[in-house]
Amino acid sequence: MALLNFKRRDPAPRRTAQAEVEAFLAGYSLEVMPRTAEKVADFREVLAPGTRVYIAHIDGTPIEEMVATARRLARDGFPVMPHFPARIIRDAATLENWIAMYQGEAGVDQALLLAGGLAEPQGAFDSSIALMQTGLFDKAGFKRLHVAGHPEGNRDIDPDGGSANVEAALRWKQAFSETTDAEMALATQFAFDARPIIAWAEALQEAGITLPIHVGIAGPAKLQTLIKFAIACGVGPSLKVLQKRAMDVTKLLLPYEPTEVVTELALHKAAHPECNIAQVHFFPLGGIKTNAQWATDTGGAACRPARET
Repeated sequence: MALLNFKRRDPAPRRTAQAEVEAFLAGYSLEVMPRTAEKVADFREVLAPGTRVYIAHIDGTPIEEMVATARRLARDGFPVMPHFPARIIRDAATLENWIAMYQGEAGVDQALLLAGGLAEPQGAFDSSIALMQTGLFDKAGFKRLHVAGHPEGNRDIDPDGGSANVEAALRWKQAFSETTDAEMALATQFAFDARPIIAWAEALQEAGITLPIHVGIAGPAKLQTLIKFAIACGVGPSLKVLQKRAMDVTKLLLPYEPTEVVTELALHKAAHPECNIAQVHFFPLGGIKTNAQWATDTGGAACRPARET
């Protein structure tokens, strides 16, 4: 059975579930870019201690800016997970140099490996698998490697709208996880509906893919901002949640908050603790401080920034 040929199940009941939501948000991670990180004077006043911070690498950003951001975050006590986008890395020597810079200047020992958004590779690598096959991350002693997951499919990987290529890649990564010393997980694109995420996670388990899932969630933002990013990033059917909201004039000007999707996922996780949905990974499309404050307000003590504890 194809991994994405899943049955859609009814969502968890939409009710207040504070304890479940707090437990689900504990240990969330968050993604920044050098230019967005510059807007935060002190991350210790914004994020809970130990929050994992991904650093997104956009094509054209000098590696020196990426490393400087990693160094600043690591200095303030936050585990840093930089992106390594395969299609903008020219060769193994460049990859080895990036790894050495991150480790030497920021003590980085974890990474998100992904193909990257370019249609054509700029060099020797075209996928996260190609990066893993170099053995350089194992050689450098990386303790954690995350790879991309696509609950709503990915037309860059399967242009015909199917799932064959995604399935083959997931099976390879599952097998790789059983040979590497690094802990592995799937970090997904953001979505706005819990149902396809839950159904996808269940289908993965049925197919023997047991990698933990760190579910991508868009943080609070203006509706227009979210729709723009969702279209640009290829968000799938769950985009309809935003489009439906946009048709309601009473909600059009109100900021979107991910309360509903997080609550449904939290309730599912509480009811099915064996599921491989592990935690939340935020894309702070409406701003880092706004996202972190929502997490603190919603997730309670576990999400309070260091300066409040």
